[in-house]
Amino acid sequence: MIAGLIPRRVLLIGMMGSGKSTIGRALAARTGWPFLDNDALLERRTGRTARSLRDAGVEALRDSESQALHEGLTVAPPAIIGVAAGIVLRDADIAALRGGGTVVWLRAAPVTLARRILADPSAHRPWLDSGADAALAWLTSATGDRSPLYRSVADIEVETDNADCTDRPPNDIVDDIAASLAAP
Repeated sequence: MIAGLIPRRVLLIGMMGSGKSTIGRALAARTGWPFLDNDALLERRTGRTARSLRDAGVEALRDSESQALHEGLTVAPPAIIGVAAGIVLRDADIAALRGGGTVVWLRAAPVTLARRILADPSAHRPWLDSGADAALAWLTSATGDRSPLYRSVADIEVETDNADCTDRPPNDIVDDIAASLAAP
């Protein structure tokens, strides 16, 4: 538990591989608040993975991600919600983020994102089926396009990697988030 922490809804945003699920679970363990993961919300709502929804079309995926966000936002605070990476691509979802709670942007370099994603063969990662070079190229482009959108809604920004693209320990990241959440 974190002394002096006001119960609230914390929304974790960032690119796939930025650590939303890992950090969400660690922050939930530290705060005692429930963690809701976008992928779990999406699968519970649709019975399908993000990858299978992407195969049905980008709009089907975005619609389902939006519905998962809105479902998460119905949970009374306190709660920690890991949000889909592409949620910032629709104005209505950006507005929902802004009004939904404290938004924490988890950032990492595209090289780090690619390494993390490609190391987890069980992960359901749309758009990254074409090998390491294509994954890095897509992540670099998408990170460049989305970063201004993430920044526009973020109340807190936290790096999940070091300058040399090695991973920061999850507990250090949670310490940074907790300090920001506890600050007046």
